[in-house]
Parts: sequence; C-alpha cells; structure tokens
Amino acid sequence: MTADLPPNAPSEGKPKKPNTAAFKVVPETRANRDRIRDAATAAVAKLDKSNPLTRDTSRELADALLSSLGLGDQYLGFTMVMLTNAFWREQVAGIPFHRRLMLLPHCLKNAEGCPAEYDEFGLDCEKCGACSVADYKTKAEQLGYKVLVSEGTPIVLKIIMSGHVDAIVGVACLNVLEKAFDKVLLAGIPCVATPLLSSNCKNTSVDQDWVFDMIDLKTAPPEQQTKTYVRLMRAANQMFEEPELSRLAPPARRGGAANDPLARHEAIAYDFLGRGGKRSRPFITLATYDALTGGKATTSDEGWQFSDSVKRAAMAIETFHKASLVHDDIEDDDAYRYGEQTLHRVHGIGTAINLGDYLIGLGYRLVSRDRQSLGAEVAADILDKLADAHIKLSEGQGAELLWRDAAEKALTPMDALKIYALKTSPAFEAALYTGVRLAGPIGEYEKLIPDFSRNVGVAFQILNDLKDWTGDEDNKLVSGQDVLSARPTLLFALALESANPTDKAELLKIANAQSNRTPEEIVERVRAIYFRTQVFEKADKLIEKFRAKAESLADAVECEPFRELLYYLADTVLERATVPVEPPVATTFSVPLGLPTARMAVVGS
Repeated sequence: MTADLPPNAPSEGKPKKPNTAAFKVVPETRANRDRIRDAATAAVAKLDKSNPLTRDTSRELADALLSSLGLGDQYLGFTMVMLTNAFWREQVAGIPFHRRLMLLPHCLKNAEGCPAEYDEFGLDCEKCGACSVADYKTKAEQLGYKVLVSEGTPIVLKIIMSGHVDAIVGVACLNVLEKAFDKVLLAGIPCVATPLLSSNCKNTSVDQDWVFDMIDLKTAPPEQQTKTYVRLMRAANQMFEEPELSRLAPPARRGGAANDPLARHEAIAYDFLGRGGKRSRPFITLATYDALTGGKATTSDEGWQFSDSVKRAAMAIETFHKASLVHDDIEDDDAYRYGEQTLHRVHGIGTAINLGDYLIGLGYRLVSRDRQSLGAEVAADILDKLADAHIKLSEGQGAELLWRDAAEKALTPMDALKIYALKTSPAFEAALYTGVRLAGPIGEYEKLIPDFSRNVGVAFQILNDLKDWTGDEDNKLVSGQDVLSARPTLLFALALESANPTDKAELLKIANAQSNRTPEEIVERVRAIYFRTQVFEKADKLIEKFRAKAESLADAVECEPFRELLYYLADTVLERATVPVEPPVATTFSVPLGLPTARMAVVGS
C-alpha cells in the first residue's frame, strides 16, 4: 500500500531545508529497511524519469511513503536514499561495468592494524581478510569497475568530469549521501548507494547483500533516459585541457626558445588558465546556449556539439574569472590557489599583475576575433556585457579595498549587500547573457538575466561567509579568515547592527587591527559575538530569501529547458548552508581526589 505521491517536477511553495538530523537515522531492523526499499521501488515506478529527482520532490515522496508505512520521519534521509536508488537503478544497470566507479568509505576498514596506505585518491586497499572493503573492491574490479576508497564529492566530480566513468555505485553514511545529493544527483549522474548502518566512522557495518546486488546490476539500457548536465560539464572542462585549449586559443609564442621571456610569460598564463576550478561560468554559458537551442546535450550523446566560436565565447568568461583571481590574490596576499603557490608569490607582484591583464586581453580577443562567425552585433553585445561585468567587478572589489583601508569601519548590511551584488553577480550575469545572446536576441530575458544573477550571486556570497566559519570541503578553509583579513562581510555588518556597545566597540577595534589578542583569540571572540547577535541564523534566512526570489523568477520562464537549468543553478550554486552551531557552555565543579581539590571542566547540556 502506498500513498498518493507528487510528480517529480519543481513546484511552488516547495519545502525548504529538511532538518539534517533526520538523515542520521537508519532503520534499526532489516525488516524495516526492506519495507522502505520495496515501497520506494513501487513509488518510483509511477514517476516520469525524464528529469532528475530533486531534493524537494524526494522529500515529499519520502514523507508520503513513511506516512503510508506508519513509520516515523526519523527515517526520512534513509528513505530519500532508497527513492534515489530506485530512480537510478535501471540507468546504472544499463551502463557497462568498465564505465562505472565503485566508491567505498574508509570507515568500513578495520581500524586496528589496517595495512593499507593512503595516496592522493584515498585508501590503497590490500586484500588481507580483516574487513569487507577488499571483498567489495575485488568483486567490482573483476567486473571492470574503477574503485576508489575515499569520501567527499570533489574527487568524485573530478573523476566524472574526466570522462572515464558514467555512473557511481557507492557505500556511505547518510551524512555523506546528503552532501552528495545536490552536486551529484541533481547533475543527472546515475548513482546508487547502500547506506552504512551507523555514522560513527569507525568499524561500521552495512547490509552486505545489498552492496553485492548493486555491484552486479546489469541490464540493457532503459528506453527512457534522464536528462543530465554531465555532457555540458565535461564540455566546459575539456576546453581548458590540452590540446583543446591551444587549438581554440592558439598561443602566439609557443615554440620559442626556453629563455625567451615572451614565450615564458605566455606559458605561465596558459598554465594558470588550465588549472583547477569548477568551470561553472563556462558551463553556465554552454548550458544556457544548449537550453535555448533545443536542449540536445542534456538528452543525447549525439547532435549537440558546439561550434568553436561558441566555445571561445564561453572560454572568455573563464579568462576574466582567472584574471580576477590573480588580482584578488595579490590584493589579499593569499599564499595558495588550487593547491599551488599563488602567481605573485612565485613570480612577483609586478609579473602577476601583468599576467592578470594578459588574461583580460585574451578574453576580449576570444570573442572579437569571431565577430564574423558570430555576427558583428552578437559579438558587440557580448563584448559590451563582458566590459560591463568587468567594471562592476572592479567597483565591488574597489569598495571592499577602500573599506579595508579606511579609518572608519562602519558597515551596514545594505552596504555589504551592495558590494556582494557588484563582486559576485556580474560573473553569473555575463555567463547567462552570453549563452542567451549566442542563441538569439535577448528579448524577453533582458530583465530576467540581471535579476536572477543578482539574487543567486548575493546568496552565493553569503553562503561563502557561512563556509568561512564551518569549513569548506573543497578548499579546507580555516575558520574566521574573513575576520583576520578584515573583509567587509555581511556577517560583520549584521553583528555591528545589533551588538551591544561593548561588543560593537570590540568588533571595530578588531577591524582596525587595534586588538592585542592573538589571531586564535580574535576568531573565538568574534565567533562568540556572532552567536550572541544571531548573525549566522540571520544570514541563513537571507540566503533562503534570495534563493526563493531566484526560483520565483525561474518559475516565469516559458522555455522548459532554460527554466529547468535556472532551477538547477539555484539548487547547486546555492547548496544547502551548514549554519555554525554554538558549542555547549563549559561549567566547572570540584572533585575530591584524596589530594588538593582539582577543578575540572565538563560540557554542559
């Protein structure tokens, strides 16, 4: 028996941000796990599988399913995993074994005496019989799988983008599966996973027959294929890999003598352009162009290849972004970028400034030299939008730098939001605009593009503010770096707005570098003030407000592929925020030890 379930399409008033605590409970008995899995299979059989299953629809389905089974919502996360497994099962089964990635967690290993070593990709497992990891690994490799014993979505996405695998079969705890939802499943990457039975990260267990069943999945590809953005993501990445990068943007100095300074300068610029990054901006341009020209790349491997002029226009967005990173690193004196020393630390400030300028020039040239194939008006419109974005970005960065160097550090939330709108939104706007203009006249999208970009861009920057206090698995950030670098963040402005006089005075003293505290003490003091003024919660609510506005703008778009892309961007660019949690207050009590009284700290509940 199943309840009436909603269709898997975006809807108005969709629920926001399920309580993540619900993701942590796996049904205690195998009987209930089987019941939920079977009910999920029956429910998914009724769905249209042409579009990926969104988080919000999955939650609605899970709520209805648990209600029909008479089970509590503490199993919500587990049920959502069972639904996504049922949704993608046929498509995973239709992908050849050698095109699949088996992802295993290191916490399944035996914690005592494990002989395996870690390399850059995770645990280099050896078959020793001490745990089940090697059993799954051996079975998968015999079938042709690529196997990775690791955790975290960045490495998985990197492997997917490399083009070597098309599906994922995984084992992970519910917390990890929740984090992977937006980045992996919404992209349309076929994926099934068996949840670990606990999340204690040490000697945990799993339903082994479920794992082996998923490894063995094999059928003919289903007739109905789910739309996917993977092809577009790969296209955006491959443009910056050699030899494609040099084919699309031929270096003028390549082949020069080793000691030729012109050839060396060009080589450094091209090397930096090809480094790291998510390529989200060129992806947005290519995906927008594809959506407005039929959306073929999301539904088929054939018939959607882009012209070189379209690719170069998308590349131009990335060159501007890379130039801004070079200059930002100089202005903030950052030491590392993409895991390597920043350009100004390696080559000096003057050379790095010039390399950034070179990348700006390269970006303009990528568009201007294709004016014949693009059409003069199209090329001129795109160049004008790129120039506009460049000016706005410089204004936003300039305002931040002037505030940082000013004697008066007063900052209102509106001031911070204006800086965010200038610093972050123009890149989204330029990427969207370029994709639309490549496809045809701007027409009805003239107002939508800046409005949508502003809401997504501002929310994205607030989300980064929160990440500065919670850590970022992509960049391994140390908490509180924005405070130590004296950046004018929204969190700082919200705290100034509602702090008591003493706390406000201390914040201003810290911003003016007049505090005699150590960096660690400064971070902890500011953290405490932020908790007292509830700025983390306020920032989270603002993210949801801007997200809702962006989604409402997307609701009004008539072109279905473009509307779905905007929903996807809002969901993935604005991934669910992790709001910092205030640590319990430490209290003290005396314990007689037969010696002089000892004072011991305990964590209060």
